[in-house]
Amino acid sequence: MYWQEEQQDEQHFVVDDGIVDLHFRIESRGLPVDHARPLYDALIAHLPWLGEDHQGGVHGIHGGGSQNGWERPEQPDALLYPSRRTPLVLRLPRARVEQARALEGARLDIAGNELRVGPAKSRPLRKATTLYARHVHFPELAAGATNDASEEGGFIEAAAKELRRLGIGFKKILCGKPHVIQDLGREIPTRSLMVADLSLDDAVRLQQLGLGDCHHLGCGLFVPHKPV
Repeated sequence: MYWQEEQQDEQHFVVDDGIVDLHFRIESRGLPVDHARPLYDALIAHLPWLGEDHQGGVHGIHGGGSQNGWERPEQPDALLYPSRRTPLVLRLPRARVEQARALEGARLDIAGNELRVGPAKSRPLRKATTLYARHVHFPELAAGATNDASEEGGFIEAAAKELRRLGIGFKKILCGKPHVIQDLGREIPTRSLMVADLSLDDAVRLQQLGLGDCHHLGCGLFVPHKPV
């Protein structure tokens, strides 16, 4: 964990809209917990340019957390059950939004599970100064290293180094438990990451640029942190 302490005025801040989130309504009876790779493969079958555009990425589709007697499954091939309010979200350059609307009406095969894609709505990045990424992957960290709690310090160090390289002025960073994403027969070690007390400029910049690798698998994409 890295910590420091400032308050900011959001009233007159204008978010740069060069990168946006495109939210699609979806319907599905169930998706695998680890659906990052099959989702990406299904998407590029309809949007082949998605694999060539290195700005933005593909957010994972997340059901509810463990609550009200329901436990979120841990097995990668177990099913999640997205609600009607759960969207499919692509982070894209604004110039790609109209092309991405070609996905509306598509029926995607996600590892044998159908995902029906509905209308899309573009939304600007958020004015949130505390951001959270469910998964962050740094290729330079040895595979499996993030499965050991003793490696938390190494992950924080890699995150701090990358934030400095991007010119992001951070004050507080905190990582969570390790998680592995399956990708074409290899394991992608990740951890969640919270970055707090950012300036508004840096918060938008971090959302635009992301952190680490594998943005197409939902890694390194930041959203506003919601306290539990």
